[in-house]
Amino acid sequence: MALNIADLFEHAVDVVPDRPVIQVGERKVTYAELEGSANQLAHFLAARGVGPGDHVGIYAKNSVEHVVALLAVFKIRAVAINVNYRYVEAELNYLFDNSDIVALLHERTYAPLVAATAPKHSALETIVAMPDPTAPDDTSDLGSFGGVTWDEALSGQSAERDFGERSPDDLYILYTGGTTGFPKGVMWRHEDFWRVLGGGIDFMTAERLEEYDQSKKAVETDPMVTFPLSPLMHGGAQAAMLMHLFAGHLTILAPKFDPDEVWRTIDANGVQLIFMTGDAMARPLIEAYANGDYDGSSLVAVASSAAIFSRPVKERWMATFPNAFFTDSVGASETGFQGTGLQDAENIKGEGCVVSLGPESVVLGEGNEILDLATNVGAVGRLARTGSVPVGYYKDPEKSAKTFIQLGDARYSVPGDFARIEADNKVTLLGRGSNCINTGGEKVYPEEVEMALKAHPDVYDVLVVGLTDENYGQAVSAVIQPRGENHPTVEELRTFLRSQLSGYKLPRSVTYVPEIPRSATGKANYPKAKELATQGVGV
Repeated sequence: MALNIADLFEHAVDVVPDRPVIQVGERKVTYAELEGSANQLAHFLAARGVGPGDHVGIYAKNSVEHVVALLAVFKIRAVAINVNYRYVEAELNYLFDNSDIVALLHERTYAPLVAATAPKHSALETIVAMPDPTAPDDTSDLGSFGGVTWDEALSGQSAERDFGERSPDDLYILYTGGTTGFPKGVMWRHEDFWRVLGGGIDFMTAERLEEYDQSKKAVETDPMVTFPLSPLMHGGAQAAMLMHLFAGHLTILAPKFDPDEVWRTIDANGVQLIFMTGDAMARPLIEAYANGDYDGSSLVAVASSAAIFSRPVKERWMATFPNAFFTDSVGASETGFQGTGLQDAENIKGEGCVVSLGPESVVLGEGNEILDLATNVGAVGRLARTGSVPVGYYKDPEKSAKTFIQLGDARYSVPGDFARIEADNKVTLLGRGSNCINTGGEKVYPEEVEMALKAHPDVYDVLVVGLTDENYGQAVSAVIQPRGENHPTVEELRTFLRSQLSGYKLPRSVTYVPEIPRSATGKANYPKAKELATQGVGV
């Protein structure tokens, strides 16, 4: 069994070649067409000397070409390096250097930044400019760094699949967003990535799938129309897309997040399943639906992960789409999915995201002991996963040793997410420990306070940080994007929260900002929020 991402995709191609697989705007391609283009690009890269283990940067928004690029890299057993298209020159230089890329596939609109950075990296010898779906007629110069166009790269290349055998041990690297420091490359074996993020373990039954199980289902069941809303440069959307490629479904992608365009796409294509990143997408989406003339009745399931999907926003969605299923998922780049919760009116009444722990996931106590979920209800610990876990961080053995630890005969990934144990094998996610606020010896998890604040009618979005305090060590501070003109005072907010949170968790200061700092997927940028809170302390 290869259990390699490229092989799993090819299995689906072999059974449903004429089925649509990727759609961007009005453009739709079949499995066979996607395969042919990926083979052509793979042959071009191989002819330029790119081979097994070599690193290839992909610097692009969501597009058909982005998917082709990923598959081409996997086909020749090279390693795709996800490049954040929001990076500035210094950040690109860091990533290109740290990741050791030898080739770069970039959208042509980024050519000026590529021209400023590529010559500084001697190993980067092959550069291909793909069309930008939002600016397809861009003619930015490629000559200064020796780049070729997408059409030039594919021209004359074979569309045949004539590659050698692959291995489940081939590396898949996912660079984290770096909101709490420099980006880190999380190294996965292909099989392990597939197990925990590509559907290789059934999330509900914990059954481990065999190599052809997903492609067999592609023949036996009707395809779904799925729509991951986040950029493919991040792991969640990439994993969602790959999972559905393996199973014969149609994945719709959008180059940018536009709430009204999302609803138009859902209605025009009968989208059944959407993936989004918490409130950052859920709130503008439900408000656009309320203000527009949309149907949305095709939606069967709404899935959220990687950020808070708060109670008041969930309630609006559930009231609007009473027949849809809603799920929250927890996990990290270092663990894959660790738990999923089917949400309903009852289980969203708690303080945070409540999920059932998935296979191989545990909660660790302060001494790294595994806590028995049945006898430790109410205890707080760190989420961890064993079994299919990453190899480590690329070129960072020190951080690898801190995150990937050996406990007895098993190796665990412990990225630092805290959770409280609930009854029935469930946990409430509390947030990343690095963001935990210590105020007077008490621990405050920002996401818990953020969840409560989002129920206030004048709070559109919020991040909570800890500021230095002479008396308490740290003081809880809220950075708020208001819904309208009304800016509640600290005391008004504290009064609102008193029935929901302990006194030490209540914010002691608030800073109002036009927009909460978040990544393209909606993930919180806590360092920037802390900077804003420090500048606005006392407001």
